Parts: sequence; structure tokens; C-alpha cells
Amino acid sequence: MTDIRSAVAHERSELAGVLAGLQPEAWDEPTLCAGWRVRELVAHITMPYRISMPRFLAGMVRSGGNFNRYADRQARQDAADLTPAQLVECLRQNINHPWKPPGGGYAGALSHDVVHGLDVTVALGIDRQVPSERLRIIFDAMKPRQIKYFGVDLTDVQLQATDLNWTYGAGVPLAGTAQDLLLVLSGRSLPPNHLSGRDADRFTTGVTR
Repeated sequence: MTDIRSAVAHERSELAGVLAGLQPEAWDEPTLCAGWRVRELVAHITMPYRISMPRFLAGMVRSGGNFNRYADRQARQDAADLTPAQLVECLRQNINHPWKPPGGGYAGALSHDVVHGLDVTVALGIDRQVPSERLRIIFDAMKPRQIKYFGVDLTDVQLQATDLNWTYGAGVPLAGTAQDLLLVLSGRSLPPNHLSGRDADRFTTGVTR
């Protein structure tokens, strides 16, 4: 548990450093998380540190109990209300925050931060490599229901990491770095030249399917 908490803290700290170095215009660039610019995505990452439980529950009620609808509304509101500097500072002030997603534990918190961090860095072409030990924690804790949540069709596809001894599924190989394959599992479409294999085009942005 201590190791996972430490991994979460390091991931948040490193992401804050990346975000602090962005040019102002980068905050309005799209991320891999559909419909969100960098500012909405960082607002979402920091939401658990800023939103009290009563405020969260009230927002869920207004959103008809739909978490995705609520999260989108809250991210857009906070992105409009808070500056990039305030969002980065919020992340820095909460690198040791004990938040974890319901049912996901601290490995889920790590996955949340890693995936959303990659939503930014991969979309912006920033060459940041998530340490392999953090990816291993995420993969080892991953449950079928979590993969099913994103609705990714991996029928007859086997994910094969090129930089980590890890595979998932059975079928024709789809190869990429472990962090790119984590994005595939999370329902993201990647920029060109991140994946290789028969089905690479299915998971690549801008490719006619």
C-alpha cells in the first residue's frame, strides 16, 4: 500500500511539472479524452480535491444520477472559473491526497492519474514515459469489469507490450508500448504510428475505418 501511495504521489508531482511547463495556448488544445481540452481535463483530475461530498451529491442530482454527465459539466465549469496556474497549484498541493475512485482503491487512483496524464502528453506530442513499475501496478490490479466499462471491442485481438512483459487477450497481436496499450484499454484513439498490427487502424485517430 505504501508503494502504491508513493507511486500516486510521484505521478501527480511529475504531471504537475509537465503542466507547469506548458505554453498558455496549449491549455486550449484537445486531449485524447473526447470533448475536453487540456484545461477541462486538468479540472477533472483535480475535481476530487476541490469538490465536497455535499456539492458532489447535489451535482449528481442535477445530472440525473449520471456521473459522466456530471463530470463533464463540472469540468467545463471549473475550466472556465480557474486559471491554469490555479489548476496546477491545486494538483501540487494534493499529491498526497487520499482520494481513490469507488471500488478502485489506490491502484485505481494511480490509473486515473496515469491515463489522464497520458491524455494530455500523448495528444500534445510530449515524450513522457510513465515508469514501468507504475504501469505494472495498474495492469496487475485491472479487473474485467473495469475494461468492460470503456466498451472496447478486443475480439480476436491480443495486446502485446513492446517494453514490458505483458499481454492481454487472445488473437492477432496489436503491439505498442505498455502506456499506449493502457490507453487502448481505456477507450482512447491514439495518434498515428503508436501501434502496429492488423487492427492498429481501428485504434488510431484520423484513420478511416
